[in-house]
Amino acid sequence: MTGFAHSVISRTERYSGRVFTVVTDRVTMPGGGAADRDYLRHVGAVGVVALDDEGRIVLIGQYRHAVGRRLWELPAGLRDVQGEELATGALRELAEEADLRAGRIDVLIDLHTSPGFTNEQIRIFLARDLSPVPEPERHDRTDEEADIELRRVPLDEAVAMVFAGDITNAAAVAGVLAAARARDLDWAPLRPSDAPTPA
Repeated sequence: MTGFAHSVISRTERYSGRVFTVVTDRVTMPGGGAADRDYLRHVGAVGVVALDDEGRIVLIGQYRHAVGRRLWELPAGLRDVQGEELATGALRELAEEADLRAGRIDVLIDLHTSPGFTNEQIRIFLARDLSPVPEPERHDRTDEEADIELRRVPLDEAVAMVFAGDITNAAAVAGVLAAARARDLDWAPLRPSDAPTPA
């Protein structure tokens, strides 16, 4: 991909928190001059399409305050553990949110969630060969996660939920559709769990 090389002239930090930072960049524009661009710099995330031996995926019903309601999502979480490999983080989130382990994990897709205002990137993995986390080793869920609803849904039913508007979380929509397409191609599009992320 070629084109004009945008340059950042200046950067002003408006807010800094644990998950994201709000900044304003002054950026050169191809028509001459410069413009201000406000955006969120995000730590990034990982998500998991967990597929069982019966062809069902694990969905999580969780309250999301920004939209004021519960959404169906994939097990997912922030890339907020220093030095943690992405696949390791995905397996950790799968155990914490869905009480599951996976014997196999592959890269399904990489996704910029909303590049018009954030640099957030999420890597979605496909996890298979699932087994339950033993009861004494299960994560103690708190806050919004304390009332997570777990549901196993046939992959084709999850695809139908996307088209019906019942699944609207961007990572879940992308993960469900990508998993269905990868399955139809006998998993040929999958990448190794340690495949490099896009530049």
